[in-house]
Amino acid sequence: MREGAGVGNFLADRVVAVTGAGRGIGRAVALAAAAEGARVVVNDHGVSVDGAAPSSEPARAVVQEIVDAGGTAVAVADDISTMAGGQRVVDTAVDTYGRLDGAVCGAGILRERMLFNMSEEEWDPVVATHLKGTFTVFRAASAQMRRQRSGTLIGFTSGNHQGSVAQANYAAAKGGIISLVRSAALGLHKYGVTANAVAPVARTRMSAGVPMELTEIGEPEDVAPLVVYLLSDRARAITGQVYTVAGPKIAVWAQPRELRAAYAQGGAWTPETIADFLPGTVGTDPMPLLARLEEMARAAASGERPNA
Repeated sequence: MREGAGVGNFLADRVVAVTGAGRGIGRAVALAAAAEGARVVVNDHGVSVDGAAPSSEPARAVVQEIVDAGGTAVAVADDISTMAGGQRVVDTAVDTYGRLDGAVCGAGILRERMLFNMSEEEWDPVVATHLKGTFTVFRAASAQMRRQRSGTLIGFTSGNHQGSVAQANYAAAKGGIISLVRSAALGLHKYGVTANAVAPVARTRMSAGVPMELTEIGEPEDVAPLVVYLLSDRARAITGQVYTVAGPKIAVWAQPRELRAAYAQGGAWTPETIADFLPGTVGTDPMPLLARLEEMARAAASGERPNA
């Protein structure tokens, strides 16, 4: 749903918490959820892209937008990379509205650096905000949802979970979120709780520095309808999935699985028999991003901005 669209009731009477909701995709999700009838907990620590200069103003501003449009919302400016911050988001929902039906984790920062130059100070905050921040909210929310015997957890991942040239911290965190989501889906299934991940491709503060032209990209408002759907009763049978949203495109990612296997004659491998056998039998799974890197290098050498 884009801003200005009509009010609906897809999430009527539901309580939804959204982290990173002060700007970008999180804001779009919070506004769309409220427009579809949800009571919304708007969480944003209010930091810059690199995690500096926190402020409670972004969360309060989005709450005001929701209230001005006739919706219901409350702000929480806590840092969800701490256990207390994640708990505070859930406690605010329960204390204010009596329950929590959906938790959407969109908070994130970037600190870009090549792996061989990356410092601990560049690694820890990124992993803490993305991965631990998803865990802290999921942990608190899942306890409440288990008691309710219902609820939906949504983590924000990225296509960068495949790997990244200069964002190993970000890619590792986003890959971790996918595994966390799948673990939540398995562990909470018997309690009626679902967990899914969304990998948005949209124009935000964080995507502005991507050093290539993305051929498939949308706006933050393009991501919100899928998230609203996943939060609704209509998606109760969907769990453990990873979806990409890029403008008009929605795609689902494959589940991890073995491609090929081989067994040692006599029950034991040696380095020599592996060297003789593995390349032509088990082989490898080609990494598309490696081929793309070569294309990008050629484009950069010719002075062009590479496509992705």
